Amino acid sequence: MRLKSALLGAAAGIALAPAAFAERGADGHLNIIYWQAPSILNPYLSSGTKDVESASMVLEPLAGFNEKGELFARLAEDIPTLANGGVSEDLTTITWKLKPGLLWSDGTAVTSADVVFSYEYCTHPEGGCAQAARYEGIQTVEALDDLTVKVTFTAPKPNPYNAFVGSTSPIIQKAQFANCLGAAAPQCTEANFGPIGTGPFTVTEFKPNDVISMAANANYRDPAKPAFATVTFKGGGDAAAAGRAVLETGEFDYAWNLQLAPDVLAGMEAAGKGKVINAFGTLVERIEMNMTDPSPSLAEGERSTVKHPHPILSDIRVRKALSMAIDRNLLVEVGYGKAGRPTCNLVPAPEMFASDNTECLTQDVEGAKALLEEAGWTDSDGDGIRDKDGKKLSLLYQTSVNAVRQDFQALVKQWWSEIGVETELKSVDASVFFGGDPGSPDTFQKFYADVEMYANNFDGTDPEPYLSQYLCDKIPGPDNGWQGENINRFCDPAYDTLVAELAKTGEIEKRAEIAKKLNEMLTKDSYVVVPLVDRGRNSAHSNTLGGVVLNTWDSELWNTSDWFRVK
Repeated sequence: MRLKSALLGAAAGIALAPAAFAERGADGHLNIIYWQAPSILNPYLSSGTKDVESASMVLEPLAGFNEKGELFARLAEDIPTLANGGVSEDLTTITWKLKPGLLWSDGTAVTSADVVFSYEYCTHPEGGCAQAARYEGIQTVEALDDLTVKVTFTAPKPNPYNAFVGSTSPIIQKAQFANCLGAAAPQCTEANFGPIGTGPFTVTEFKPNDVISMAANANYRDPAKPAFATVTFKGGGDAAAAGRAVLETGEFDYAWNLQLAPDVLAGMEAAGKGKVINAFGTLVERIEMNMTDPSPSLAEGERSTVKHPHPILSDIRVRKALSMAIDRNLLVEVGYGKAGRPTCNLVPAPEMFASDNTECLTQDVEGAKALLEEAGWTDSDGDGIRDKDGKKLSLLYQTSVNAVRQDFQALVKQWWSEIGVETELKSVDASVFFGGDPGSPDTFQKFYADVEMYANNFDGTDPEPYLSQYLCDKIPGPDNGWQGENINRFCDPAYDTLVAELAKTGEIEKRAEIAKKLNEMLTKDSYVVVPLVDRGRNSAHSNTLGGVVLNTWDSELWNTSDWFRVK
């Protein structure tokens, strides 16, 4: 049942890029711009990438993933493996040891109690946690001494590197969050907006959906890092403005996720102020189908909940027809060029986990029409919109505000109109859409629409926790503060059973086989997830910023401690 070296022989302590500086704060000020503004700095209360990544400059896990997807130790002394005894022979436990002498930014000691508390915080039965899938299959987390933590699994766990690994599963300070457990978690504004951390920077001021001011952490474990004394993390606007701020005006040093047409990016880069960096990982732009009824006629707390199945999309024939009508190749051409690839997979990489599912790559408008006819949707009154039992085939299609996404919406609306579907488009400010505010009706977790489009990816190179997000118990709802990763409310006991099998399977080829099947259960077998584009990540940095290494397997800001000013 042992994993091969790709999983359990993980390298410990992989070195980060060598520092080009010798004194903390010597390089002055750093300007970062994310066109999706962070709304909270607690990754356990938001799965929005902009929230997770901004928080990663402050909060850290025991281990992370480098730009190759390889494990390296952060707060841990090394990576536990079978070889060094950190993973038990029966694969039921993993034991982590903290580096000695670690301090929180307030000067207090980091201990194993903080690690145990982080687990208790995310798994509290009275609260909701946006990253609950990271802790799937854990029986206990125990502090053996001040620096040693033992995680015991409910069954052999061939891939034990989920909890406390990667930017979505950081360690939070017990003293700061002690009164923030369960239902109290969202109300702890001071802690959620200004977490005490171990990372290279500390928060000095946070204006939600606007700007974060940071300063070098005086208690960071490397006395020579970070090179920058202060940071302005600006959020909001749009991808074009962010790109111009780095590539044309030089006002900012780093711009994230430049989701722009390739000719637009090339024109900006020609100004000579900076460079575009890109890499492929696991980022997939997709349409999620709401399996529940989002109708505003339902009471608040009833909309988009499993109590009410979707009146149209519960029929797989409708979902499949919507997918068949889309020309993914044209979407790539319009939106991404060489930085995109049409895909039918939710998990496009690593290669061993990617299904050979290619059926969706060929647009089939006539086939889509035939499916809708078969499902009983006909145009009875000749107005071009299909109807059934007096109900129009009309859908609300939402996404975040972004030029490429609005282009995609327009194209998809056109294709769906060709098969007799009426589509209303809605665009929500990205800071709100990905914000996780349980009081907002416009978050992607609440999903008060019929279909919605976005992209995300997973930490590391093993998709187990990512695929675990679609378990029945990960559905967001009012009972968990609308936290949970199963956005489309998909629930299939057979899927849950197969995820459990993946969790206990050690042989890498078998793991790949199961992961492919799970991917296909979500995509070509049920069409609850409709993948569109395997997106390469495009970001940019100024010519005066050094040390940047684009990482598609973890936070893009994974090594800001190594960034420096090119003199």
